[in-house]
Amino acid sequence: MHLTAPAPGRRTAVRDADGMAVASFVLGLLGLLVLNVFLGPIAVALAAVALWRGTARRGRALLGLGLGVADLVVLVVAMQWSDTISWSL
Repeated sequence: MHLTAPAPGRRTAVRDADGMAVASFVLGLLGLLVLNVFLGPIAVALAAVALWRGTARRGRALLGLGLGVADLVVLVVAMQWSDTISWSL
């Protein structure tokens, strides 16, 4: 059995995807508290790119995706509840 190290470009791409997965999780979590109209879509996009690139932190990317979607759902519910285009605490 012959083991070889991954190509340097592949290692960097996975590390970048791992960073995107963590960033999507953090932004999705923060988006539940503040600026969900901006942070929600960014979290969704980062999670999608991280999953597409094959991140090793798949669970974190999926959590970021779920939290990003939850940010947008909270925004829509708050807008419906207050009958406005935006909401505030």
